[in-house]
Amino acid sequence: MVDSLGLGDVQASLDKVNVSADRVASTLTNGFAKAVTSGQAFDKTLQGVLTSLSKMALNAGLQPLQQGLSALVSSAFAGGGGGGLQVTPFAQGGVVSAPTFFSSGGGLGLMGERGAEAIVPLARGPDGRLGVASGGQGGPVNVTVNIAASDAESFRRSQVQITSALARAVARGQRGL
Repeated sequence: MVDSLGLGDVQASLDKVNVSADRVASTLTNGFAKAVTSGQAFDKTLQGVLTSLSKMALNAGLQPLQQGLSALVSSAFAGGGGGGLQVTPFAQGGVVSAPTFFSSGGGLGLMGERGAEAIVPLARGPDGRLGVASGGQGGPVNVTVNIAASDAESFRRSQVQITSALARAVARGQRGL
């Protein structure tokens, strides 16, 4: 088996073993030195040393898994040749029509699992509240309405119709129509 490995590979493996041995020795020495200087009980000292050694062993054991996952993720997002995942930006909004996973506060979220879902950009209004971005300038709008009535009574009779028409126009303007 050693013959199939190059001499450099064997030396690198031995160096890793030496580094690990040095870490174990350092952990043991530091643990016992701390116990002696602080007057800590021997069982607590051993427990602390064992915890440190367990963490070191776990980190060493998980390192190949971490490297494999890292390689998998980087190959999945590699763009060339059509082999990578396509990233679709939704900064301007959009629709997700199929189940799609996304990052959600350190976890994994799922959207589009029951059909189409909208992605809408959010913006802070002048009052600081967060809401759906309307795409407009957001500044004040002046509306001038000229009404020609033959007398005050005819104006009073049409006042409800005028108010309704103005309310509909303002509502359409707020929706950006």
